[in-house]
Amino acid sequence: MTGRTVDFTAMADGTRDEYLLLEEYEKAFIAATPDRLLAQLELLKDSIDGYRVTRYEHSLQSATRAYRDGADEDMIVAALFHDIGDILSPSNHSEVAAAILKPHVSERVHWIVKMHGLFQMVYYGHHFGQDRNARDRHKSHPWYADCVHFCEAYDQASFDPDYDTLPIAFFEPMVRRVFATSKFHNLDAAPKAAGQSDAA
Repeated sequence: MTGRTVDFTAMADGTRDEYLLLEEYEKAFIAATPDRLLAQLELLKDSIDGYRVTRYEHSLQSATRAYRDGADEDMIVAALFHDIGDILSPSNHSEVAAAILKPHVSERVHWIVKMHGLFQMVYYGHHFGQDRNARDRHKSHPWYADCVHFCEAYDQASFDPDYDTLPIAFFEPMVRRVFATSKFHNLDAAPKAAGQSDAA
């Protein structure tokens, strides 16, 4: 470790000054989130053999298709990272990716990424005796058609080694913009006490 550290060994003993110090370090750590995610994405170059492209190339191709389809930036970045969960937890990779993206994207985009694994089963589930139409239990959901489109246009089609895929450098500025804000963390403002108004 470098720099200053707190004195406490149990969180209950921390002082305000110590927590302000930790907040300072946390802000810097959070600001570097895009760098860590882009590094993790690189690990997909070595995951899951058998496809004609690597999972990394698949991710770039999915994002490229989203971009060319006119999707907004949070959807493009979601397409880039939708399989990032494969690195640590392939069995529920959709939920892992969705959890990473949740603070930074719209509720719609979060739901689509979370559900894409289930929706993708329409293409292969029947080959394993599974219900390929399991996605239909969500047919009344307002973003059902959006997830169908995500899978059809961006995900299932992005295993083509001859596709003109855009490089990671093209998407990096988008990644940094999307992860620059969080819908759940506001480290610039101290939490209000119960009942305290904005004018207080």
